[in-house]
Amino acid sequence: MGTTRMAEFKGIVMFRRDYRERDMLVKILTDHYGFKMFFIRGARKRGFKMGASILPFTTAIYTGTINDEGLSFIDAAKDVSQYQKICQDILLNAYATYILGLVSAAFGDARALGRWYPKTVAALGAIDRGLDAGVVTNIVELQLLANFGVKPNLKRCVICGQTQGEFDFSESYGGLLCRKHWSVDTNRMHLDKRTVYFIRFLSSVDLLRLNSISLKEETKQKLRYVLDQIYNNDVGLNLKPKHFLDEMLKGSQNILNSHFGIDK
Repeated sequence: MGTTRMAEFKGIVMFRRDYRERDMLVKILTDHYGFKMFFIRGARKRGFKMGASILPFTTAIYTGTINDEGLSFIDAAKDVSQYQKICQDILLNAYATYILGLVSAAFGDARALGRWYPKTVAALGAIDRGLDAGVVTNIVELQLLANFGVKPNLKRCVICGQTQGEFDFSESYGGLLCRKHWSVDTNRMHLDKRTVYFIRFLSSVDLLRLNSISLKEETKQKLRYVLDQIYNNDVGLNLKPKHFLDEMLKGSQNILNSHFGIDK
């Protein structure tokens, strides 16, 4: 039999959907209980007093009933705020939705995130402050790999342990190969120095202290390629928010190409 407890907790609203005639189900990432689904009675009524606290990408301190099994409940909310830029920009919204979906896939429902709760808050906050959403997402993707059971060696050559010099990434060997050992994998990714540097750097950067980040567009595209390869081939993750984000990015690129007269 599951445990029921009254609790005060911090949370980020992931999504909500209509339920029955006047109610809603709201999925919230909580600080101590992981992702929980909450039943909100009367949420669709006109003038519902907690309406602002259950909007997507809202953060608040909630009071309610947490159930280990089944739906949980919210009685009150305070210190309510919203990620304004994320809510107003459809592309930033897509990035943030993907990040929450990725974290959800890594931990599942009702499992405490530990240090990943403040890291997720920091990632969304960084995007909302105007930091490059693609790079912030790359950081989350790289640092979440271990939670999916995939932990490429990005500190040293997987063959000899060399930590300095030129490197390339090998999927077959699960990490970096120094120049002396490139020949062991003819299918290595053939990455340039800058891309390898940022893969290594972003894999260990502290999201809680991230104040600025700037990468060339070419480097960002190569990072995107590397991470897509790892998630497709090694993690095997297939998230709808990722497909939506990819379509958004493809559409944005097509618009730019059209504007500047670029013919592929």
